[in-house]
This record gives sequence, C-alpha cells and structure tokens, in this order.
Amino acid sequence: MGEAAGMVTDVSDIIKCVNFAAIKHRDQRRKDPQQTPYINHPIGVAQLLVEAGVEDVGVLQAALLHDTVEDTNTSHQELVHVFGSRVAGIVTEVTDDKSLPKAERKRLQIVHAPSSSHEAKLVKLADKLYNLRDLGRVIPLGWTEERANEYFHWAARVVAGCRGTNEYLEAELDKIFTKHGVNLKQL
Repeated sequence: MGEAAGMVTDVSDIIKCVNFAAIKHRDQRRKDPQQTPYINHPIGVAQLLVEAGVEDVGVLQAALLHDTVEDTNTSHQELVHVFGSRVAGIVTEVTDDKSLPKAERKRLQIVHAPSSSHEAKLVKLADKLYNLRDLGRVIPLGWTEERANEYFHWAARVVAGCRGTNEYLEAELDKIFTKHGVNLKQL
C-alpha cells in the first residue's frame, strides 16, 4: 500500500505542475509557423527526460516549470511556496536573468553549465534537445538560416558543459550536432 500511495502522490505532483505551467503559459505560442501552444515545450522536455530514464519527480516537475520564472509572471518565491525549495532551486538554476542583454545571458549559460547541479543539467540537456529537434524541423518566424546555425553551435557549447550527465540525452544531441555540421571536438 505504501508504494501505491507514493505513486499516487508522484502522479498528483506531476499533474499539479502540468496544470500550473499550462495556466502560466496559456497565452504563449512557440515561434514556429504553426504557432504551437507554448505548453507543448515544457511537457515535451519532461517527456524527453522520461525517455532518458529519469524517474526523479522533482526533476520532472522542474522540467515542466523550467520557463515559468523566465517567461511568465511567476516568481521564485511562488514556486517555493507551491512546489518546494528543491524544485524551485532547479528551475532557478536553468532560468536566464532577463534583465541582462541576450548575448550576456547566452554567455552565462555556457559559463554556468559545468557547475550546475546534476538535476539542472538534466533539464538543460532535455531543453536543448527539444529546441534543437524543433529547429531542425522548422526555422522559427523571424529567424534567418544563419541565426539557426549559430544556435546549434551555441547550444553545443552549453551541452559541452553538461557532459557526463545522461548518456541517452547526450547521444541524441550528438546525432543532431553531427547532422548540422557542429564539430564537437572544437568545443
């Protein structure tokens, strides 16, 4: 009975995050030509973690919530209050400081990747994998092919700082980098 009760709690915790993220991202769309609902992204990131064998509910919750502080009116304190300090902490680790210029935010992702927690690295790898698969499928509205190519190379530098975290995610990312001509030995 104890294991079943724990499983119900885990499912409840995941559904609570899906609902929270869906409400927070309700008016947002991805930048693809289809204007896909934004919520598909955090759900997809969590799904990639499941495919990679991640069973840590806190990591899956953080994946579902990973863009709420950065892209919605959600505060770190709100996440602490609703989901606890561990989940909020993982989200904070993968959240860009929007008060900084874009180039600085991108630079800091590269710099901070190696010193991030294992849990944050998992979310970061799955997030990059989801975004790169999307980018390989279609270039976002307003992007040039050159900008897309720069994103692949920048993402490879972030991923380089997360190596040794999850074999499945890293292998899937390497397939994409190879397909798009990113020389992993030069990172």
